[in-house]
Amino acid sequence: QVRLVESGGGSVQAGGSLRLSCTSAASTLTLRRYCMAWFRQRPGLEREGVAWIATSGGTTYADSVKGRFTISRDNTKNTVYLQMSSLEPEDSAMYYCAADSVRCWGTSFTHWGQGTQVTVSS
Repeated sequence: QVRLVESGGGSVQAGGSLRLSCTSAASTLTLRRYCMAWFRQRPGLEREGVAWIATSGGTTYADSVKGRFTISRDNTKNTVYLQMSSLEPEDSAMYYCAADSVRCWGTSFTHWGQGTQVTVSS
């Protein structure tokens, strides 16, 4: 059962920015109660974690995106964001939002969205 919905993907030139949003489908989840994360999957590669945000607001980033991506949450809007700047062609991927009530690391999250495509051209 899909409980998360991503939006904000699209095509952008290298060096550009995009902001992805993740919200709960039909308000089925109260996201402030969950660790939230963004993952991505590039063609031919395994899904990888990009950024995590705990219920406390603490954040963790993959080395490949540190200093360029920012994860945040707006509890009043029940939404989590991924602000992506200085985008590179290597950032092109399907981006997924995920939620878990227990863990805030790794890739084994309970709830997932269906993904939003990001394409960065050189």
